[in-house]
Amino acid sequence: MTEATTAKAPDPAGSGAPAPALVVAGLGKRYGGVQAVDDISLDLAPGERMGVIGPNGAGKTTLFKMIAGDVGPTTGTIELFGRDVTKLSTARRARLGVGRTFQVSNLFREMTVLDNVRVAARGGSPKARVFWRVQGRRDEVTQESTMMLESVGLHARRDDTVADLSHGEQRQLEIAMALVSRPTILLLDEPAAGLSAVERTTLRRLIEELPRTLPILLIEHDMTLALGLTDRVMCMENGKHVVTGTPDEVRDHPTVKEIYLGRRDKK
Repeated sequence: MTEATTAKAPDPAGSGAPAPALVVAGLGKRYGGVQAVDDISLDLAPGERMGVIGPNGAGKTTLFKMIAGDVGPTTGTIELFGRDVTKLSTARRARLGVGRTFQVSNLFREMTVLDNVRVAARGGSPKARVFWRVQGRRDEVTQESTMMLESVGLHARRDDTVADLSHGEQRQLEIAMALVSRPTILLLDEPAAGLSAVERTTLRRLIEELPRTLPILLIEHDMTLALGLTDRVMCMENGKHVVTGTPDEVRDHPTVKEIYLGRRDKK
C-alpha cells in the first residue's frame, strides 16, 4: 500500500499529542416520530480500527451518514481531529481528510476503472477544476491512480469499464478511490454487503493490509468480519448503544449473543 494513505493527523491544540481522529458525542437523529439514532457517543484514536455492528434497522447506516456529512444530526456533535464538523458538508469533510465508501456502489459504470480513480484523485486535489484537460499515461494523477489500482489488486483491469467488474472488484475499486485522495480517516459503510465468501476473503485481506497509521471506522452487518478486522467494536440495536469493547468482549456479551443468535445465555 502506498504512503499516500498515511497523512499525519493535525494537532490543533499544539500539545504535541495528536487529537482523536473522531469524537461523536450524544448523536441523535429523528425522522418525524421515529428515533433512528438515539444518544450515540464514540471516539476513534489515531491509527485505531473500530467497528459498529448491529442487525438491520439498528441505526448503523444513519450514524454513518451523519459522520460522513450526508445528513445532519438532530442532536449531538461530531469532531474530526479536534475540529467541530457537525454542520460542515460532505465536501468540506472530504477536504479535511475524510475518505469513505458507500453501502451501494457509487461508481461511473461506463467509464474505465482507471478513469474512476482519476476522477477521485482530481476531485481531492487543487487540479479538480481542470480534470477534463487531456491526460497522458505519464500524467502525475494517472501514475498515482495506477499505483493505487495495483495496491488493491486491480491493475490488470485498469482499462476495463466498471460495468464489466464483479461486485467484489467494484468494492476494491471503491477503496482505491477513497484512498487516492490521501485521507486521514477512512469510513467504510458495509463493504462486504452482497459479496461471496471468496470476495469477502479478498476484501478482508485488503483492509488488513491498509497502513495501521490510518484510522478506520467500519460499519458492518457481518459480525464475524467486523470482529476480525477491528481493535474495538460498538454494538447498536434499535438506534441505541448496547456495548463497546474489544472484539472478544463484544462477542461474549449476552445481549449481543441474543441479538445475533436469538438467545441469551443463562448465568
